[in-house]
Amino acid sequence: MTIPRHSPMLAVPWRDPFSDPGWTFEVKWDGVRVALGWDGATVSARSRNGNDLLAAFPELESFRWPRPGLIDAELVTFDERGVPSFERLQQRLGASGLRARELARSIPVSVVAFDVVFDGRPVLDEPLEDRFARLESVEPGLVVVSERTQREGEALFEAVQAASLEGMVAKRLGSQYRPGVRSPDWRKVAVVDRLRAIVGGFLPGEGGRSATFGSLLLGLNDGDSLRYIGRVGSGFDEQTLAAIRTSLDELQSEVCPFSGDVDPSGATWVEPGLVARVSFKNWTAAGRLRAPVFEGLDLVDSASVTWEAEGPSQGSVE
Repeated sequence: MTIPRHSPMLAVPWRDPFSDPGWTFEVKWDGVRVALGWDGATVSARSRNGNDLLAAFPELESFRWPRPGLIDAELVTFDERGVPSFERLQQRLGASGLRARELARSIPVSVVAFDVVFDGRPVLDEPLEDRFARLESVEPGLVVVSERTQREGEALFEAVQAASLEGMVAKRLGSQYRPGVRSPDWRKVAVVDRLRAIVGGFLPGEGGRSATFGSLLLGLNDGDSLRYIGRVGSGFDEQTLAAIRTSLDELQSEVCPFSGDVDPSGATWVEPGLVARVSFKNWTAAGRLRAPVFEGLDLVDSASVTWEAEGPSQGSVE
């Protein structure tokens, strides 16, 4: 049986945690989104942009479902404290063959399932709680089901903060699954603000960074333009600096990709293809990131990294 492919449903940013009997609440996992499927004979694993993840994560081949099915989930790795670590997960991205199998043993992943979109037939139109019930078909092992609570969103958020997790997601009971839509039926509340941003250039480094770079210049697609949102210069180790500089050299351009005013002088421009994950304190009134920290490169298509999707929500600026 051929299982239809869908773009994942997405959550809107929400400033404050809340409690409501008409909503359910769960942890927001810091990993890589995966659509994991079983057609009765073979396994499929696709990223948010439809990229095949089986080469990098060969252990996903062990996934089984009672019927042809497709689950919406997150690939997560944990550090020695038991906290999700995107830094560890990133070490596995792009690996294949023997290297991927070695990493599967040293840096194992868990598949945290939170929705079902196909279960012998499409179930997109079923109410959220009915789709949740279908996750009971998950066999213990590689895949674990995301735990959720009803009503007590603020209590969950306090627990998420105490555990140094990324945030929580609130979902409206009775809502349908809407592929490719950033829907207000799903709300994400961050403990630490994070976003994806497009790399449009870099500034030279000094001292130990003279051979790599000092900071990356970041932007978000805003209509037909690339809107400058600031620069990030912390969060890099030596290996990451060298690897990113190699990619930057391949993308160098004479043309500034940003529209409007760009603060830094002495920048080297690049074609906007690399996407960075960045944590930050908040947004300034000028639409710049305050105290950003680099967390890694992301696999998403840069066309999806927009001001609408990643920019400040109401009340999040200084």
